[in-house]
Amino acid sequence: MRFDRLHLASHPLIMGILNVTPDSFSDGGLFLDPDVATQEALRMVAEGADLIDVGGESTRPGAEPIDAEEQIRRVVPTIQRLRTVLPEGFPISIDTTRGAVAEAALAAGADLVNDVLAGRDDPTMFERVADRGVPIVLMHMQGTPKTMQERPYYDNVVEEVIAFLLERADLAMRAGILHDRIWLDPGIGFGKRKDDNLALIAHLDRLVATGYPVLLGASRKRFMGAVCGEQRPNGLTAATVATTALGVMSGVRMFRVHDIRQNRQAADVAAAIRTVRESSCP
Repeated sequence: MRFDRLHLASHPLIMGILNVTPDSFSDGGLFLDPDVATQEALRMVAEGADLIDVGGESTRPGAEPIDAEEQIRRVVPTIQRLRTVLPEGFPISIDTTRGAVAEAALAAGADLVNDVLAGRDDPTMFERVADRGVPIVLMHMQGTPKTMQERPYYDNVVEEVIAFLLERADLAMRAGILHDRIWLDPGIGFGKRKDDNLALIAHLDRLVATGYPVLLGASRKRFMGAVCGEQRPNGLTAATVATTALGVMSGVRMFRVHDIRQNRQAADVAAAIRTVRESSCP
């Protein structure tokens, strides 16, 4: 199946973000038309993306939830169009917390589910994913997109995020999802303060050590702007590249990003350095 090549890939994977939403924090409204979205996806593939993540609901801070029917209306035409034009076997991900949306997207040609609420929004999500035999990304978020930045707090963010993700992974396996089809995402920027995000990136190796493949989604996140004095999301490409390189050195397998070419280069160079480091260890 198409997603098997992701699990078996020896190089860092770049997931291209394709938001077919009017209100996403960085690119809302740009790709509502399926033809425009398709051209953007083809551009990302040409620049080195390994898969495309299609989302029909904004998860920016303060975002209101979008019902399943509207999400389906937004994402299914684009996924159907992508399946006809992308290279044979090229994987497509659906970014949703709703089981009905995941089901419709998978039927339209998607290959895996990216759930930012790790199955907490819809009790049918894990069973639907298990029935289809596809991978799922489980992300940590404190609260919901609408509430997540209302005074988030942790005693030990690294320990708490890892514990949460392992608990959700265990529940996913109990529902029938195979261990090797579960990916973990620490949820950078989702219900975290600046120092929480920095701590999670500094200790990505701890999450990698759980044995699950790890996805990092730090692209254009606001906490980096607070560090380097940049308020524009599209001015944070270089900052994102730094997190990608650090993630590769920590063993992260996949990176969800807006700027494909720059992060592809960073991931490949970091991977080459990591290979040399590992081969030269006594």
